[in-house]
Amino acid sequence: METPIKFICILGLVAVVISFNVVDAASACGKSTPDEEAMSLAPCAMAAQDAKAAVSDGCCKQVKRIGANPSCLCAVLLSDTAKSSGVKPEVAITIPKRCNFANRPVGYKCGAYTLP
Repeated sequence: METPIKFICILGLVAVVISFNVVDAASACGKSTPDEEAMSLAPCAMAAQDAKAAVSDGCCKQVKRIGANPSCLCAVLLSDTAKSSGVKPEVAITIPKRCNFANRPVGYKCGAYTLP
C-alpha cells in the first residue's frame, strides 16, 4: 500500500515541475510562447530587416497587439524564430516608433537594445 502512495506523490511532483516549466516558457506572452507570437509578425518581415522599408498596416496591428506587453514584444523580437527568419533586433526594435505609436514604451530595455 505504501508503494502506490509514493508513486502517486512522485508522479504529482513531476507533473508540478513540468507545469512550472511550461508556464515559465510562455510567461512573457501569456498563453503563447514568444516563438508562437513571432509567427504572427510575418507582415513585418521586411521592416524587421531593413530600417528604410515601409512598415505595413498589418505589421503595425500585430506589433501593437504584442507590444501591449513590452516584455512579450522583447521576447518575440529576440526569439529563435525571429532570429532564424532574419530579423535584425536593432532594426525590429524601431518598428513601434516607425508605426507612430504614441504610447510605446520608450526607453524599455530589451536585451542589449532600448526601445526608441
